[in-house]
Amino acid sequence: MDIEEIVESIRRRLDEKDALREEALKTSREIVRLSGDTVKALHRGEVSAARARFAEAGKLVGKLRKRLAAHPDIYYTGYVQTAHQEFVEAALLLSYITGEPYPGPAELGVPEADYALGLGDFVGELRRCFLLRLLENDVESAEKTYREMERIYNALMTLEYPKGLVNVRQKQDQARHVLERTLEDLTRAKLSKSLEEKLKAAVGDG
Repeated sequence: MDIEEIVESIRRRLDEKDALREEALKTSREIVRLSGDTVKALHRGEVSAARARFAEAGKLVGKLRKRLAAHPDIYYTGYVQTAHQEFVEAALLLSYITGEPYPGPAELGVPEADYALGLGDFVGELRRCFLLRLLENDVESAEKTYREMERIYNALMTLEYPKGLVNVRQKQDQARHVLERTLEDLTRAKLSKSLEEKLKAAVGDG
């Protein structure tokens, strides 16, 4: 075969892969956007809107998986992984707020490593739920959210693997920092509430 023919064959294959890469990048960005919309809607208490956005994201996750089935070099790239993480984060928050069981990687159609990374980000979203409860002066509900954060964190910490397999250490460190800040906030809130109750009791006795 002439070198020109070889290069032409290579060019055709690379053109096809480049077009597929661009498509995957576009789809990944849309998954990130829809997952973000899901999370925002949940924090606003708009569960129906959140479910609709999440369903759209889920369809795109499935589409991406099928389109890239024969192209693992693209499927396991950073931008697809990021899209999966955002999708997992949205899925877990939706389940937490609605009281439904958490879905696993197979149910969501994402790789286990991407799920683990999304789980780390979920701790941060739970902190936001925690802070919203504090703003509502619902310390009891805030503490329940903290306990869930703690449970998720403890589960996440059982994953000990090299960075080349799954870069979960960074997520673990971030989650630990978030958990420590949340415990500090919870402690202050409980002390403040206790003091407030004592002052009310003192005024009542007076």
